[in-house]
Amino acid sequence: MDVSIIIPTYNRLWSLPRAVDSCRNTICKTEIIVVDDGSTDGTSDWLKQQQDIVVVSQNNQGQTYAINNGVKLAKGKYMRFLDSDDFLNPEVIDLQFNKAENEAADLVYSGVGSYLEESKVKIPPPEIAPWGDFLEVQLSNRYGSHFLGMLFKTDMVHKAPRRPEFALREDRAFLLEYGLLNPKIAFVNVCAGYWTKHSTQMQGNYSGLKAQVANWQQLTLFKKILSALESSGELTDARKKAACTVLWPLAHWIAIHHLTEAVEVVKWIHQLDPNFQPPEQGMLGKLYKKLGFKNAEKILKLRRSVVNIFR
Repeated sequence: MDVSIIIPTYNRLWSLPRAVDSCRNTICKTEIIVVDDGSTDGTSDWLKQQQDIVVVSQNNQGQTYAINNGVKLAKGKYMRFLDSDDFLNPEVIDLQFNKAENEAADLVYSGVGSYLEESKVKIPPPEIAPWGDFLEVQLSNRYGSHFLGMLFKTDMVHKAPRRPEFALREDRAFLLEYGLLNPKIAFVNVCAGYWTKHSTQMQGNYSGLKAQVANWQQLTLFKKILSALESSGELTDARKKAACTVLWPLAHWIAIHHLTEAVEVVKWIHQLDPNFQPPEQGMLGKLYKKLGFKNAEKILKLRRSVVNIFR
């Protein structure tokens, strides 16, 4: 088997057939593994009618467990992941497989576009050039493609399982932990497929307590990854600066509910990059630079309170 495609799904019969169809008709030998995470919308009935799919059914446990259960069954030399509301472009599986084989690559990546489900509009991916340092890109807020645009070496995927403790940031966690394995990377300059934007999207609906948990998971993840890099002597200045571009906005979101913890994040940012400057322009930028992070966030909190009174 050349390539295994893992598709976790939960109540997405409206999009699952499109995702599966986008994985068919390859030249290389592929297997499509769909993990049904306890769907109640007729997904299981549709899957029973498909003759070319490996079906895994489980009680509803969440995407993290669904992906890991699919990975356990994968027989391909390479593996890729596809959410059941997204879809691939024709030929990308073969193009990336051939690239991996020809260059002995552990990870092959391409750009990923966006698809607006309601309007049926396709948006091409941003310009993407070959990356010199995979981890630097994934640690930063730069465009780092999307896992649906990547092909991974199966034996390395087993060393970076999806982790329940990072369930709300599992994609970022997987890519960073895979990056710690120092994969040899290769680039195929095509649009691999489309990340679909719609009203029921999981990450687009993080709010309230779930948003706070997601922020905490992001912070914990970065602490873990940067600590591992520091221990191995691989925490370069470029990687430190890249991480700061994510940690700074994260500190702001944490400050909304937990100012003391957010201040500690900002201290860490300045330890990583003593020359770090807030990127905000205009009045907000002046607040951060003149008053410091803590006082600026106090003023922002007061402003939010005043605005809420008149809503």
